[in-house]
Amino acid sequence: MSASESVIKKKAKNMPKPTIDSAKCTGCGSCVHVCPVNVFKMKGKKAVVANASACIGCRACEASCPTGAIKVSD
Repeated sequence: MSASESVIKKKAKNMPKPTIDSAKCTGCGSCVHVCPVNVFKMKGKKAVVANASACIGCRACEASCPTGAIKVSD
């Protein structure tokens, strides 16, 4: 593995990863509206992670979710 490949893997490993517990999601859309980089979208009556790689780890989605359905892991 080259040095640049190693750096890319390390950065990818340390990127924030948003997840939604669909059983807890009520479809309120709070995460969709509060996310500054459009990580979430509505699919039917539930929110889904549409662009995880865009996540900047601000955790606004976690704070706004009334049911605690969203977790952002580092």
